[in-house]
Amino acid sequence: MSPFPLLLLFGRNRLNTFHLCHSLSTTATTTTANILDINDKIIATQISNCNNVHHLNQIYAQIIRTHFLVFYPAQFHWNNIIRSYTRLNSPSNALHVYVNMSRNGVRPDTFTLPIVLKAMCSVLSYVLVKQLHGVAVKLCLDSNMYSESGFISLYGKAGEYENARKVFEQNRERKLGSWNAIIAGLSQGGRAKEAIEMFLELRGSGLMPDDVTMVSVTSACGSLGDLELGSQLHKCVLQAKEMGKSDLLMMNSLIDMYGKCGKMDLAYRVFSRMKERNVSSWTSMIVGYAMHGYVGDALECFRCMREAGVRPNHVTFIGVLSACVHGGMVQEGKYYFNMMKNEYGIAPMLQHYGCMVDLLGRVGLLEEARGMIEGMSMKTNVVIWGCLMGACEKHGHVKMGEWVAKHLQQLEPWNDGVYVVLSNIYASNGMWEEVRRMRAIMKERKLAKIPAYSLSASSY
Repeated sequence: MSPFPLLLLFGRNRLNTFHLCHSLSTTATTTTANILDINDKIIATQISNCNNVHHLNQIYAQIIRTHFLVFYPAQFHWNNIIRSYTRLNSPSNALHVYVNMSRNGVRPDTFTLPIVLKAMCSVLSYVLVKQLHGVAVKLCLDSNMYSESGFISLYGKAGEYENARKVFEQNRERKLGSWNAIIAGLSQGGRAKEAIEMFLELRGSGLMPDDVTMVSVTSACGSLGDLELGSQLHKCVLQAKEMGKSDLLMMNSLIDMYGKCGKMDLAYRVFSRMKERNVSSWTSMIVGYAMHGYVGDALECFRCMREAGVRPNHVTFIGVLSACVHGGMVQEGKYYFNMMKNEYGIAPMLQHYGCMVDLLGRVGLLEEARGMIEGMSMKTNVVIWGCLMGACEKHGHVKMGEWVAKHLQQLEPWNDGVYVVLSNIYASNGMWEEVRRMRAIMKERKLAKIPAYSLSASSY
């Protein structure tokens, strides 16, 4: 039985394909072995050429019913199915096929594990990663170049940096892919300084970084805000560019780096000299301008992006809405929010709702902000509630503050910040009895005031 909800009905042409053996058996000159060999190749080709999960489910169902993998137990066919599910963005199905492969006694080979690891990148189950790593070690496949970098990458994404380093350090003759995996894992995990240190080790090893390396390193540099280091990395990017590496990817990473460092003039210089620009190029400029309060530049850049015929994505609109928040531009924010939904068909995410709640709350439109929250299609997070709570404090709105406080207490009962803010709201309205009550609750629960933190749009 298949582990998936499969539709087992095939069209006439597909049935004829799968029963090719029957149709060819009428030809006396064709041997059974040749027929099976032809059928084997046809099925392999059909799997590889599948362009949707529904069709692949049908083929896999027929394979199970006809016991094809019993007659052809080679890893190639299992790998082909797993690879196709992964290619079609169906990682759970890909992992189910791998489990079936193991249950049928077929051992993975050097091609199997990298494919399965790619599928796991979307699922990110630490338990599954550990189990697969154990299988790889048992079969002596863990030192394979692609498997090694895959395990490093997965451990990094799971936040298991020590295990990522162990895999990285066990091979003294590691390839560039393993270096890229460890640097990317550290950079994406907020360990920017360690990522830079690892990059310096890479340079000392004699290997030349490529475009993938430079994207991760420039991102780490942007997180540190180190402009001097950024200038040095810019030279490394130019060296990699001279080696024929991807120009667009690296130029985008430079724009992002300079934007995070607050040097939008340098970001624009890189942007203006690019022969080709994609949505990431424009978005990095818009987000950079918005992050540093250049509201007019951000919105003008967005206008030029649309004129250039480049379709914005959800990240682009986070930058645009953030710019509206910085500029207190309520009508413009509503206009772009509606444009995102109605013109581009982009469903609002938490970040977009957060920007709108922050924007409405800052100018005192608390009821509209509440309506925005109540109309969300997903569960509100603590950052959005925090934005509205901050607006209640700013405008001294008691009733709304009490309503928001209840939700914050449910999400973070251990956090005393809500009591402090609510106490401040009461104080601004001269409600001293309520202030004393809040202080008494904090004392009773032995809550100490925690340091304040920013609830800016970049926190989402």
